Amino acid sequence: GKWSVLIFMPAAFTFNCPTEVEDAADNYAEFQKLGAEVYIVTTDTHFSHKVWHETSPAVGKAKFPLVGDPTHTLTNAFGVHIPEEGLALRGTFVINPDGVIKTAEVHSNEIARDVSETLRKLKAAQYTAANPGQVCPAKWKEGAKTIAPSLDLVGKI
Repeated sequence: GKWSVLIFMPAAFTFNCPTEVEDAADNYAEFQKLGAEVYIVTTDTHFSHKVWHETSPAVGKAKFPLVGDPTHTLTNAFGVHIPEEGLALRGTFVINPDGVIKTAEVHSNEIARDVSETLRKLKAAQYTAANPGQVCPAKWKEGAKTIAPSLDLVGKI
């Protein structure tokens, strides 16, 4: 298995979505360096994604899969489907090679995401996977100190 990053978006040809695709595309080499694959998922069809990729300068940068979910199978499975609208909420999921969700972020569609935070979470998930018994504190960045939880630390942080 491989690390996977699923980035759910409401729909192709909207306004914040291309900015997020472009951000992921601009950082795709970093995802690859970390051994992770990126998947953009919307409730559109693959036909819409083909035209979106061909016509949008921002989306055209993507070298990763644009996944169509017109039957809402994935959006329902990940809890990001908006039934009244037939769209997805903005959801980001980092999944380890065993298929376990390590980070999940879901929020309203008016707020676009910053891929640098997704990369930070991916690195933290990979670090804790490689270093059992360690946790990454708030604002943790690669190379920063982690915490080894113990009874001796209770009430001292």
